[in-house]
Amino acid sequence: MLGLKLATDPRWANLVESNIEEILTDHAWCEQKAATNAITIISLNSEHEDLVTELLALAKEELEHFQMVHEIIKQRGYTLGRERKDSYVNELFKVQMKGGSRQQALVNRLLFSAMIEARSCERFKVLSENIKDKELSDFYRELMISEAGHYTTFLSFARKYGEGIDVDKQWKELLEKEGEIIKNYGKSESIHG
Repeated sequence: MLGLKLATDPRWANLVESNIEEILTDHAWCEQKAATNAITIISLNSEHEDLVTELLALAKEELEHFQMVHEIIKQRGYTLGRERKDSYVNELFKVQMKGGSRQQALVNRLLFSAMIEARSCERFKVLSENIKDKELSDFYRELMISEAGHYTTFLSFARKYGEGIDVDKQWKELLEKEGEIIKNYGKSESIHG
């Protein structure tokens, strides 16, 4: 369904289990950034009422996920660490299409967002199926379903507002580029790491 070119090695979950506090902190900040991204898209494209409505709901859900992760952190006696840099997202941002019209910029941002959600969904699936911690396994299964919905929301809006743009071609190109980028990840206890 996601079309990702390279699957995460299930052994990545073992690495994650070696430092649960780190993955939870990284995950919390990923949720915060996802909410901020949705708000940014809204602020730049407020004339699209359906987009605003959907992305407001999505931003709210991402903030709820941030809160849920923070609650797990507190319950386990951990501390929410400082915000982490996400090298994967930064690399993906560098290879996304730049320039063009305002419409093209919207499509670019929506495809970029869809890609991040797709990879997060895939990582949550790996965690849900491979982590030994039952509470976290169940938690990541729930979030996997939610992220899949976010992925389809962004991709659907890219297609809707990409009239005259070959959105599917751009999506396939981004999938190829992401497949190359992700080869360098899966070696740290972070959602995209």
